[in-house]
Amino acid sequence: MSSEPLYLRPNVRIEGLVNRFVAWTHVYAPVTGAMTTANLLLPIMDSFVQHPEVHEAAVANPKMKGGFFIAAPSSRVDEVADLRDSVVRDDKVALAFAEAVTLAEEMLRARATGFDLSPLYALLPPELRGVTELVYDTDHHATLRFLEPLLYRSEVHRRERESVDLSLDDGTSPPFILSTPRLPAPGHLQLPLQLDHPGIDDLFSLRSRARPLAEVAAALEIGDGRQEELLRSLLTPDRSPVADRDAEGGRIRYFGHACLLLQAPGASVLVDPFISSDTAAGDRFTYEDLPDTIDLVLITHAHQDHVVLETLLQLRHRVGTVVVPRNGGGQRQDPSLRLFLEAAGMRVREVDDLDEITFPGGSVVAAPFFGEHCDLDIRAKSSYWVRIAGRNVFVGADTSGLESELYAQIRRTLGRADMAFIGMECDGAPLSWLYSSLFTQPVPRKMAITRKLSGSNAAQASAVVAELGAPEAYVYAMGQEDWLQHVMATSYTPASYQLLQVKEFLSTCADRGVHAEHLLVREELRW
Repeated sequence: MSSEPLYLRPNVRIEGLVNRFVAWTHVYAPVTGAMTTANLLLPIMDSFVQHPEVHEAAVANPKMKGGFFIAAPSSRVDEVADLRDSVVRDDKVALAFAEAVTLAEEMLRARATGFDLSPLYALLPPELRGVTELVYDTDHHATLRFLEPLLYRSEVHRRERESVDLSLDDGTSPPFILSTPRLPAPGHLQLPLQLDHPGIDDLFSLRSRARPLAEVAAALEIGDGRQEELLRSLLTPDRSPVADRDAEGGRIRYFGHACLLLQAPGASVLVDPFISSDTAAGDRFTYEDLPDTIDLVLITHAHQDHVVLETLLQLRHRVGTVVVPRNGGGQRQDPSLRLFLEAAGMRVREVDDLDEITFPGGSVVAAPFFGEHCDLDIRAKSSYWVRIAGRNVFVGADTSGLESELYAQIRRTLGRADMAFIGMECDGAPLSWLYSSLFTQPVPRKMAITRKLSGSNAAQASAVVAELGAPEAYVYAMGQEDWLQHVMATSYTPASYQLLQVKEFLSTCADRGVHAEHLLVREELRW
Protein backbone atom coordinates (compact mmCIF):
# COMPACT_ATOMS: atom_id res chain seq x y z
CA MET A 1 0.00 0.00 0.00
CA SER A 2 1.06 3.57 -0.72
CA SER A 3 2.60 5.64 2.07
CA GLU A 4 0.75 8.73 0.83
CA PRO A 5 -0.93 10.55 3.75
CA LEU A 6 -4.70 10.42 3.41
CA TYR A 7 -7.60 12.25 5.01
CA LEU A 8 -11.12 11.00 5.61
CA ARG A 9 -13.64 12.13 3.04
CA PRO A 10 -16.07 14.63 4.59
CA ASN A 11 -19.16 12.63 3.60
CA VAL A 12 -18.31 9.35 5.34
CA ARG A 13 -21.16 7.78 7.31
CA ILE A 14 -20.98 5.17 10.06
CA GLU A 15 -23.69 3.03 11.59
CA GLY A 16 -23.09 1.00 14.73
CA LEU A 17 -24.84 -2.36 14.50
CA VAL A 18 -26.02 -5.21 16.72
CA ASN A 19 -26.86 -8.35 14.78
CA ARG A 20 -26.72 -6.02 11.76
CA PHE A 21 -29.59 -3.90 13.08
CA VAL A 22 -28.82 -0.28 13.93
CA ALA A 23 -27.72 -0.05 17.56
CA TRP A 24 -30.07 2.37 19.25
CA THR A 25 -30.95 2.24 22.94
CA HIS A 26 -33.66 -0.42 22.81
CA VAL A 27 -31.55 -2.68 20.59
CA TYR A 28 -28.34 -2.29 22.59
CA ALA A 29 -29.23 -2.28 26.31
CA PRO A 30 -29.39 -5.84 27.70
CA VAL A 31 -33.02 -6.08 28.84
CA THR A 32 -34.60 -4.01 26.08
CA GLY A 33 -32.21 -5.60 23.57
CA ALA A 34 -33.28 -9.12 24.49
CA MET A 35 -36.97 -8.23 24.37
CA THR A 36 -36.70 -6.18 21.17
CA THR A 37 -34.84 -9.00 19.45
CA ALA A 38 -37.32 -11.65 20.59
CA ASN A 39 -40.54 -9.69 20.20
CA LEU A 40 -39.83 -7.39 17.26
CA LEU A 41 -36.74 -8.10 15.16
CA LEU A 42 -37.12 -11.87 14.88
CA PRO A 43 -40.83 -11.61 14.00
CA ILE A 44 -39.98 -9.00 11.33
CA MET A 45 -37.38 -11.32 9.81
CA ASP A 46 -39.76 -14.30 10.01
CA SER A 47 -42.41 -12.27 8.23
CA PHE A 48 -40.01 -11.23 5.49
CA VAL A 49 -38.81 -14.80 4.96
CA GLN A 50 -42.39 -16.01 4.65
CA HIS A 51 -43.77 -13.14 2.56
CA PRO A 52 -41.00 -10.96 1.09
CA GLU A 53 -43.36 -9.60 -1.55
CA VAL A 54 -45.58 -8.10 1.17
CA HIS A 55 -42.60 -6.20 2.56
CA GLU A 56 -41.57 -4.98 -0.90
CA ALA A 57 -45.05 -3.65 -1.55
CA ALA A 58 -45.31 -1.99 1.86
CA VAL A 59 -41.92 -0.26 1.56
CA ALA A 60 -42.95 1.09 -1.85
CA ASN A 61 -46.19 2.52 -0.43
CA PRO A 62 -45.72 6.04 1.02
CA LYS A 63 -48.71 5.48 3.31
CA MET A 64 -46.78 2.69 5.05
CA LYS A 65 -43.80 4.91 5.90
CA GLY A 66 -42.52 4.10 9.37
CA GLY A 67 -44.00 0.62 9.29
CA PHE A 68 -42.07 -2.42 10.43
CA PHE A 69 -41.11 -3.85 7.06
CA ILE A 70 -37.69 -4.85 5.76
CA ALA A 71 -36.54 -2.68 2.87
CA ALA A 72 -34.84 -5.40 0.82
CA PRO A 73 -35.74 -7.08 -2.47
CA SER A 74 -37.27 -10.55 -2.45
CA SER A 75 -34.06 -11.86 -3.99
CA ARG A 76 -32.32 -11.39 -0.62
CA VAL A 77 -34.70 -13.58 1.32
CA ASP A 78 -32.02 -16.23 1.89
CA GLU A 79 -29.69 -13.66 3.46
CA VAL A 80 -32.40 -12.53 5.85
CA ALA A 81 -33.17 -16.17 6.66
CA ASP A 82 -29.48 -16.77 7.41
CA LEU A 83 -29.37 -13.71 9.67
CA ARG A 84 -32.48 -14.87 11.50
CA ASP A 85 -31.01 -18.33 11.97
CA SER A 86 -27.73 -16.92 13.29
CA VAL A 87 -29.57 -14.75 15.82
CA VAL A 88 -31.62 -17.73 17.02
CA ARG A 89 -28.46 -19.81 17.33
CA ASP A 90 -25.99 -17.31 18.76
CA ASP A 91 -28.33 -15.18 20.90
CA LYS A 92 -30.10 -18.06 22.59
CA VAL A 93 -29.18 -16.77 26.06
CA ALA A 94 -30.76 -13.37 25.36
CA LEU A 95 -33.82 -14.97 23.79
CA ALA A 96 -34.24 -17.25 26.80
CA PHE A 97 -33.91 -14.19 29.04
CA ALA A 98 -36.71 -12.44 27.15
CA GLU A 99 -38.95 -15.49 27.52
CA ALA A 100 -38.10 -15.65 31.22
CA VAL A 101 -39.29 -12.06 31.68
CA THR A 102 -42.67 -13.00 30.25
CA LEU A 103 -42.92 -16.09 32.47
CA ALA A 104 -41.88 -14.14 35.57
CA GLU A 105 -44.47 -11.44 34.99
CA GLU A 106 -47.19 -14.04 34.47
CA MET A 107 -46.16 -15.56 37.80
CA LEU A 108 -46.26 -12.17 39.54
CA ARG A 109 -49.69 -11.36 38.14
CA ALA A 110 -50.99 -14.64 39.55
CA ARG A 111 -49.16 -14.81 42.89
CA ALA A 112 -47.98 -11.34 43.99
CA THR A 113 -51.10 -10.15 45.81
CA GLY A 114 -49.57 -7.64 48.20
CA PHE A 115 -48.09 -10.15 50.64
CA ASP A 116 -44.45 -11.12 51.22
CA LEU A 117 -42.57 -11.56 47.93
CA SER A 118 -39.69 -13.63 49.32
CA PRO A 119 -41.27 -17.06 48.55
CA LEU A 120 -41.59 -16.06 44.89
CA TYR A 121 -37.83 -15.86 44.29
CA ALA A 122 -37.77 -19.66 44.13
CA LEU A 123 -40.32 -19.49 41.31
CA LEU A 124 -38.27 -17.17 39.12
CA PRO A 125 -36.92 -18.70 35.90
CA PRO A 126 -33.20 -19.49 36.26
CA GLU A 127 -32.28 -16.84 33.66
CA LEU A 128 -33.45 -14.12 36.06
CA ARG A 129 -31.93 -15.42 39.28
CA GLY A 130 -29.35 -13.08 40.77
CA VAL A 131 -29.99 -10.26 38.28
CA THR A 132 -33.60 -9.44 39.17
CA GLU A 133 -35.23 -8.12 42.33
CA LEU A 134 -38.95 -8.46 43.07
CA VAL A 135 -40.50 -5.24 44.37
CA TYR A 136 -43.85 -3.61 45.05
CA ASP A 137 -44.75 -0.03 44.34
CA THR A 138 -46.66 1.90 47.00
CA ASP A 139 -49.96 0.64 45.60
CA HIS A 140 -48.74 -2.95 46.07
CA HIS A 141 -48.30 -3.69 42.37
CA ALA A 142 -45.41 -6.10 41.89
CA THR A 143 -42.75 -5.69 39.26
CA LEU A 144 -39.26 -6.80 38.27
CA ARG A 145 -36.24 -4.60 38.92
CA PHE A 146 -33.27 -5.57 36.75
CA LEU A 147 -29.65 -5.18 37.85
CA GLU A 148 -28.55 -3.63 34.58
CA PRO A 149 -24.80 -3.27 35.34
CA LEU A 150 -24.58 -7.02 35.98
CA LEU A 151 -26.49 -7.80 32.81
CA TYR A 152 -24.03 -5.74 30.77
CA ARG A 153 -21.38 -8.20 31.99
CA SER A 154 -23.43 -11.31 31.31
CA GLU A 155 -24.05 -13.56 28.30
CA VAL A 156 -27.31 -11.72 27.74
CA HIS A 157 -25.17 -8.90 26.36
CA ARG A 158 -22.76 -10.43 23.84
CA ARG A 159 -20.29 -7.90 22.46
CA GLU A 160 -19.51 -10.27 19.57
CA ARG A 161 -22.80 -9.21 17.95
CA GLU A 162 -21.49 -5.68 17.38
CA SER A 163 -20.16 -4.32 14.09
CA VAL A 164 -19.96 -1.10 12.11
CA ASP A 165 -21.00 -0.16 8.60
CA LEU A 166 -19.00 2.55 6.80
CA SER A 167 -20.07 4.19 3.55
CA LEU A 168 -20.15 7.46 1.63
CA ASP A 169 -23.23 9.65 1.94
CA ASP A 170 -24.49 10.26 -1.59
CA GLY A 171 -27.68 11.98 -0.47
CA THR A 172 -29.89 8.90 -0.59
CA SER A 173 -31.71 7.86 2.57
CA PRO A 174 -30.74 4.59 4.27
CA PRO A 175 -33.54 2.15 5.15
CA PHE A 176 -35.61 2.72 8.27
CA ILE A 177 -33.44 1.84 11.26
CA LEU A 178 -36.16 0.28 13.41
CA SER A 179 -37.00 -2.45 10.91
CA THR A 180 -34.28 -3.14 8.33
CA PRO A 181 -31.00 -4.96 8.96
CA ARG A 182 -27.90 -3.65 7.22
CA LEU A 183 -27.14 -6.40 4.71
CA PRO A 184 -23.87 -6.18 2.77
CA ALA A 185 -24.15 -3.62 -0.03
CA PRO A 186 -21.87 -2.20 -2.74
CA GLY A 187 -19.67 0.58 -1.40
CA HIS A 188 -20.30 -0.41 2.22
CA LEU A 189 -17.44 -1.54 4.43
CA GLN A 190 -18.73 -3.72 7.26
CA LEU A 191 -16.24 -4.51 10.00
CA PRO A 192 -16.71 -6.81 13.04
CA LEU A 193 -15.60 -4.15 15.51
CA GLN A 194 -17.14 -3.49 18.90
CA LEU A 195 -18.56 -0.02 19.19
CA ASP A 196 -15.86 1.15 21.60
CA HIS A 197 -13.02 0.04 19.29
CA PRO A 198 -10.23 2.70 19.27
CA GLY A 199 -9.80 2.29 15.52
CA ILE A 200 -13.06 4.19 15.04
CA ASP A 201 -11.49 7.24 16.70
CA ASP A 202 -8.37 6.80 14.58
CA LEU A 203 -10.50 6.79 11.45
CA PHE A 204 -12.49 9.92 12.22
CA SER A 205 -9.46 11.81 13.44
CA LEU A 206 -8.37 11.68 9.79
CA ARG A 207 -10.67 14.61 9.12
CA SER A 208 -7.87 16.83 10.46
CA ARG A 209 -4.75 14.63 10.48
CA ALA A 210 -3.63 12.56 7.48
CA ARG A 211 -2.14 9.07 7.81
CA PRO A 212 -1.04 6.38 5.34
CA LEU A 213 -3.58 3.78 4.30
CA ALA A 214 -1.60 0.96 5.94
CA GLU A 215 -1.79 2.64 9.35
CA VAL A 216 -5.53 3.21 9.04
CA ALA A 217 -6.12 -0.37 7.91
CA ALA A 218 -4.10 -1.69 10.83
CA ALA A 219 -6.04 0.48 13.30
CA LEU A 220 -9.28 -1.03 11.96
CA GLU A 221 -7.83 -4.57 11.94
CA ILE A 222 -8.25 -4.86 8.18
CA GLY A 223 -6.13 -7.44 6.42
CA ASP A 224 -8.37 -8.40 3.53
CA GLY A 225 -7.55 -6.90 0.12
CA ARG A 226 -11.17 -6.20 -0.80
CA GLN A 227 -11.75 -4.43 2.49
CA GLU A 228 -8.61 -2.36 1.92
CA GLU A 229 -10.03 -1.23 -1.42
CA LEU A 230 -13.27 -0.19 0.24
CA LEU A 231 -11.36 1.64 2.96
CA ARG A 232 -9.33 3.48 0.33
CA SER A 233 -12.57 4.68 -1.28
CA LEU A 234 -13.39 6.48 1.97
CA LEU A 235 -10.10 8.38 1.99
CA THR A 236 -8.64 11.24 -0.02
CA PRO A 237 -5.29 13.05 -0.24
CA ASP A 238 -7.12 16.38 -0.02
CA ARG A 239 -8.16 17.92 3.26
CA SER A 240 -11.57 19.53 3.43
CA PRO A 241 -11.50 23.32 3.76
CA VAL A 242 -11.71 24.52 7.35
CA ALA A 243 -15.06 26.24 7.90
CA ASP A 244 -16.00 29.00 10.35
CA ARG A 245 -15.82 26.78 13.42
CA ASP A 246 -15.21 29.15 16.32
CA ALA A 247 -17.39 31.92 17.74
CA GLU A 248 -16.23 35.45 18.49
CA GLY A 249 -19.24 36.18 20.69
CA GLY A 250 -22.26 34.12 21.58
CA ARG A 251 -23.52 31.88 18.80
CA ILE A 252 -26.05 29.09 18.34
CA ARG A 253 -26.03 26.99 15.22
CA TYR A 254 -28.99 24.80 14.32
CA PHE A 255 -27.83 21.61 12.58
CA GLY A 256 -31.32 20.23 11.99
CA HIS A 257 -33.92 18.36 14.06
CA ALA A 258 -32.96 18.73 17.76
CA CYS A 259 -29.24 19.40 17.23
CA LEU A 260 -27.94 22.73 18.52
CA LEU A 261 -24.34 23.92 18.85
CA LEU A 262 -24.00 26.64 21.49
CA GLN A 263 -20.68 28.50 21.39
CA ALA A 264 -18.77 31.24 23.11
CA PRO A 265 -15.07 32.06 22.76
CA GLY A 266 -13.21 28.97 23.97
CA ALA A 267 -16.35 26.94 24.73
CA SER A 268 -18.79 24.71 22.85
CA VAL A 269 -21.83 22.69 23.89
CA LEU A 270 -23.58 20.34 21.45
CA VAL A 271 -27.13 19.14 22.13
CA ASP A 272 -28.66 15.89 20.78
CA PRO A 273 -26.13 15.58 17.94
CA PHE A 274 -27.63 14.29 14.71
CA ILE A 275 -25.60 15.74 11.87
CA SER A 276 -25.85 15.32 8.12
CA SER A 277 -22.79 13.95 6.33
CA ASP A 278 -24.08 14.96 2.88
CA THR A 279 -21.59 17.72 2.15
CA ALA A 280 -22.75 18.01 -1.46
CA ALA A 281 -26.22 19.19 -0.45
CA GLY A 282 -24.94 22.70 0.27
CA ASP A 283 -27.96 23.77 2.34
CA ARG A 284 -26.95 22.60 5.81
CA PHE A 285 -24.25 22.51 8.44
CA THR A 286 -22.21 19.30 8.44
CA TYR A 287 -19.31 17.83 10.40
CA GLU A 288 -17.05 20.37 8.69
CA ASP A 289 -18.79 23.13 10.66
CA LEU A 290 -18.02 21.73 14.11
CA PRO A 291 -15.18 22.96 16.33
CA ASP A 292 -12.17 20.71 16.82
CA THR A 293 -13.04 20.33 20.52
CA ILE A 294 -16.53 20.00 21.98
CA ASP A 295 -16.60 20.51 25.74
CA LEU A 296 -19.98 18.93 26.43
CA VAL A 297 -22.52 16.90 24.51
CA LEU A 298 -25.97 17.01 26.10
CA ILE A 299 -28.42 14.15 25.50
CA THR A 300 -32.02 14.93 26.40
CA HIS A 301 -33.53 11.42 26.27
CA ALA A 302 -33.10 7.90 24.96
CA HIS A 303 -35.22 7.94 21.80
CA GLN A 304 -33.53 6.98 18.55
CA ASP A 305 -33.57 10.54 17.13
CA HIS A 306 -31.83 12.09 20.15
CA VAL A 307 -29.09 9.60 21.05
CA VAL A 308 -27.70 8.86 17.59
CA LEU A 309 -24.60 6.70 17.30
CA GLU A 310 -24.04 7.51 13.65
CA THR A 311 -23.09 10.99 14.86
CA LEU A 312 -21.69 10.22 18.31
CA LEU A 313 -19.18 7.67 16.96
CA GLN A 314 -17.83 10.25 14.53
CA LEU A 315 -17.42 12.84 17.29
CA ARG A 316 -16.22 10.64 20.14
CA HIS A 317 -12.53 11.53 19.74
CA ARG A 318 -13.18 15.27 20.04
CA VAL A 319 -15.78 15.32 22.84
CA GLY A 320 -14.88 16.03 26.44
CA THR A 321 -17.95 14.63 28.26
CA VAL A 322 -21.33 13.33 27.21
CA VAL A 323 -24.00 14.41 29.71
CA VAL A 324 -27.04 12.16 30.09
CA PRO A 325 -30.06 12.11 32.41
CA ARG A 326 -30.01 9.51 35.15
CA ASN A 327 -32.48 6.67 34.72
CA GLY A 328 -34.78 5.27 37.37
CA GLY A 329 -32.63 2.24 38.04
CA GLY A 330 -33.78 -1.16 36.85
CA GLN A 331 -37.05 -0.67 34.98
CA ARG A 332 -36.81 -2.18 31.55
CA GLN A 333 -38.59 0.69 29.79
CA ASP A 334 -35.97 3.08 31.22
CA PRO A 335 -32.50 1.72 30.36
CA SER A 336 -29.38 3.54 31.51
CA LEU A 337 -28.01 5.95 28.93
CA ARG A 338 -24.75 6.08 30.88
CA LEU A 339 -24.15 2.34 30.61
CA PHE A 340 -25.13 2.33 26.94
CA LEU A 341 -22.81 5.16 25.93
CA GLU A 342 -19.93 4.01 28.14
CA ALA A 343 -20.13 0.64 26.37
CA ALA A 344 -19.91 2.62 23.10
CA GLY A 345 -16.66 4.23 24.29
CA MET A 346 -17.93 7.61 25.48
CA ARG A 347 -16.88 9.54 28.58
CA VAL A 348 -20.21 10.01 30.33
CA ARG A 349 -21.61 11.92 33.27
CA GLU A 350 -25.11 11.39 34.64
CA VAL A 351 -27.18 14.28 35.93
CA ASP A 352 -30.40 14.59 37.88
CA ASP A 353 -32.75 17.56 38.05
CA LEU A 354 -30.93 20.80 38.97
CA ASP A 355 -27.48 19.21 38.84
CA GLU A 356 -25.03 21.75 37.41
CA ILE A 357 -21.95 21.25 35.27
CA THR A 358 -19.58 24.11 34.51
CA PHE A 359 -17.53 24.68 31.39
CA PRO A 360 -15.23 27.59 30.44
CA GLY A 361 -17.38 30.71 30.65
CA GLY A 362 -20.68 29.03 31.42
CA SER A 363 -22.67 26.18 32.91
CA VAL A 364 -25.40 23.64 32.21
CA VAL A 365 -28.22 22.85 34.64
CA ALA A 366 -30.43 19.80 34.13
CA ALA A 367 -34.14 20.61 34.30
CA PRO A 368 -37.26 18.41 34.49
CA PHE A 369 -38.74 16.91 31.32
CA PHE A 370 -42.46 16.06 31.28
CA GLY A 371 -44.34 13.94 28.75
CA GLU A 372 -43.46 12.55 25.28
CA HIS A 373 -42.97 9.03 26.67
CA CYS A 374 -46.53 7.69 26.47
CA ASP A 375 -47.03 8.12 30.24
CA LEU A 376 -44.51 5.38 31.01
CA ASP A 377 -42.45 5.73 34.17
CA ILE A 378 -39.25 6.84 32.44
CA ARG A 379 -36.76 8.96 34.38
CA ALA A 380 -33.94 9.20 31.81
CA LYS A 381 -35.12 12.44 30.23
CA SER A 382 -33.93 15.98 30.83
CA SER A 383 -34.24 19.44 29.39
CA TYR A 384 -31.27 21.76 29.91
CA TRP A 385 -30.66 25.32 31.01
CA VAL A 386 -27.46 26.53 29.37
CA ARG A 387 -25.74 29.68 30.59
CA ILE A 388 -23.38 30.82 27.84
CA ALA A 389 -21.98 34.16 26.64
CA GLY A 390 -24.17 36.05 29.10
CA ARG A 391 -27.46 34.41 28.08
CA ASN A 392 -29.78 31.84 29.60
CA VAL A 393 -30.90 29.34 26.98
CA PHE A 394 -33.66 26.82 27.71
CA VAL A 395 -33.29 23.68 25.58
CA GLY A 396 -36.58 21.83 25.91
CA ALA A 397 -36.33 19.08 23.29
CA ASP A 398 -39.63 17.14 23.25
CA THR A 399 -40.73 18.10 26.74
CA SER A 400 -44.44 18.77 26.83
CA GLY A 401 -46.03 21.73 28.57
CA LEU A 402 -48.47 19.45 30.38
CA GLU A 403 -48.09 21.49 33.56
CA SER A 404 -47.18 25.12 33.00
CA GLU A 405 -46.44 25.60 36.70
CA LEU A 406 -43.29 23.50 36.18
CA TYR A 407 -41.79 26.28 34.06
CA ALA A 408 -42.80 28.90 36.59
CA GLN A 409 -40.88 26.84 39.16
CA ILE A 410 -37.88 26.66 36.80
CA ARG A 411 -37.93 30.43 36.36
CA ARG A 412 -38.11 31.02 40.11
CA THR A 413 -35.16 28.68 40.57
CA LEU A 414 -32.92 29.51 37.60
CA GLY A 415 -34.05 32.94 36.44
CA ARG A 416 -35.62 34.25 33.25
CA ALA A 417 -34.76 32.55 29.98
CA ASP A 418 -33.42 34.72 27.16
CA MET A 419 -34.14 32.09 24.51
CA ALA A 420 -36.34 28.97 24.55
CA PHE A 421 -36.13 26.03 22.15
CA ILE A 422 -39.32 23.94 22.10
CA GLY A 423 -40.18 20.74 20.23
CA MET A 424 -43.73 20.68 18.83
CA GLU A 425 -44.18 17.21 17.34
CA CYS A 426 -47.56 17.32 19.06
CA ASP A 427 -49.28 14.32 17.47
CA GLY A 428 -46.69 11.60 17.83
CA ALA A 429 -46.81 7.87 17.32
CA PRO A 430 -48.84 5.74 19.74
CA LEU A 431 -47.44 3.77 22.65
CA SER A 432 -47.27 0.51 20.72
CA TRP A 433 -45.10 1.91 17.90
CA LEU A 434 -41.94 2.23 19.97
CA TYR A 435 -42.60 0.22 23.11
CA SER A 436 -44.72 -2.81 22.14
CA SER A 437 -41.80 -5.25 22.30
CA LEU A 438 -41.24 -4.41 25.98
CA PHE A 439 -44.68 -5.51 27.15
CA THR A 440 -45.51 -9.07 28.18
CA GLN A 441 -49.24 -8.60 27.56
CA PRO A 442 -50.94 -7.15 24.47
CA VAL A 443 -51.66 -3.43 24.72
CA PRO A 444 -55.26 -2.66 23.72
CA ARG A 445 -55.35 -0.42 20.66
CA LYS A 446 -57.86 1.93 22.27
CA MET A 447 -55.38 2.46 25.09
CA ALA A 448 -52.30 2.77 22.89
CA ILE A 449 -53.70 5.50 20.64
CA THR A 450 -54.46 7.74 23.64
CA ARG A 451 -50.84 7.56 24.83
CA LYS A 452 -48.52 9.13 22.30
CA LEU A 453 -44.94 10.24 21.74
CA SER A 454 -46.07 13.87 21.64
CA GLY A 455 -44.36 17.12 22.49
CA SER A 456 -46.05 20.47 23.11
CA ASN A 457 -49.02 21.77 21.17
CA ALA A 458 -49.51 25.49 20.55
CA ALA A 459 -51.19 26.24 23.87
CA GLN A 460 -48.65 24.25 25.86
CA ALA A 461 -45.63 25.74 24.06
CA SER A 462 -47.05 29.25 24.51
CA ALA A 463 -47.47 28.62 28.24
CA VAL A 464 -43.88 27.33 28.52
CA VAL A 465 -42.49 30.45 26.86
CA ALA A 466 -44.69 32.75 28.93
CA GLU A 467 -43.75 31.13 32.24
CA LEU A 468 -40.04 31.20 31.38
CA GLY A 469 -40.35 34.87 30.43
CA ALA A 470 -38.42 34.26 27.21
CA PRO A 471 -38.43 37.11 24.66
CA GLU A 472 -37.27 34.71 21.94
CA ALA A 473 -38.69 31.28 21.11
CA TYR A 474 -37.67 28.72 18.49
CA VAL A 475 -39.58 25.65 17.37
CA TYR A 476 -37.31 22.73 16.51
CA ALA A 477 -37.14 18.92 16.78
CA MET A 478 -39.95 18.45 14.26
CA GLY A 479 -38.33 15.67 12.19
CA GLN A 480 -38.76 17.51 8.90
CA GLU A 481 -35.21 17.44 7.50
CA ASP A 482 -34.92 14.91 4.69
CA TRP A 483 -31.58 13.47 5.84
CA LEU A 484 -33.04 11.99 9.04
CA GLN A 485 -35.99 10.12 7.59
CA HIS A 486 -34.27 6.75 8.12
CA VAL A 487 -34.65 7.49 11.84
CA MET A 488 -37.81 9.61 11.99
CA ALA A 489 -40.03 8.34 9.13
CA THR A 490 -42.17 11.47 9.43
CA SER A 491 -44.44 12.87 6.73
CA TYR A 492 -45.97 16.34 6.89
CA THR A 493 -48.09 18.42 4.54
CA PRO A 494 -49.05 22.09 5.06
CA ALA A 495 -52.35 20.79 6.43
CA SER A 496 -50.74 18.52 9.03
CA TYR A 497 -51.95 19.14 12.58
CA GLN A 498 -48.39 19.60 13.84
CA LEU A 499 -47.57 22.38 11.37
CA LEU A 500 -50.90 24.10 11.97
CA GLN A 501 -50.05 24.10 15.69
CA VAL A 502 -46.65 25.61 14.94
CA LYS A 503 -48.35 28.34 12.90
CA GLU A 504 -50.74 29.04 15.79
CA PHE A 505 -47.83 29.20 18.26
CA LEU A 506 -45.92 31.66 16.09
CA SER A 507 -49.03 33.83 15.82
CA THR A 508 -49.54 33.79 19.59
CA CYS A 509 -45.92 34.77 20.16
CA ALA A 510 -46.26 37.67 17.69
CA ASP A 511 -49.34 38.90 19.53
CA ARG A 512 -47.38 38.82 22.80
CA GLY A 513 -44.33 40.59 21.39
CA VAL A 514 -42.16 37.45 21.50
CA HIS A 515 -39.80 36.91 18.58
CA ALA A 516 -40.48 33.36 17.36
CA GLU A 517 -39.23 31.21 14.49
CA HIS A 518 -39.76 27.71 13.16
CA LEU A 519 -36.27 26.31 12.53
CA LEU A 520 -35.67 24.10 9.52
CA VAL A 521 -32.46 22.66 8.00
CA ARG A 522 -30.05 25.44 9.09
CA GLU A 523 -29.98 28.56 11.21
CA GLU A 524 -27.43 30.70 13.00
CA LEU A 525 -28.12 33.06 15.90
CA ARG A 526 -25.51 35.52 17.16
CA TRP A 527 -25.23 38.06 19.96
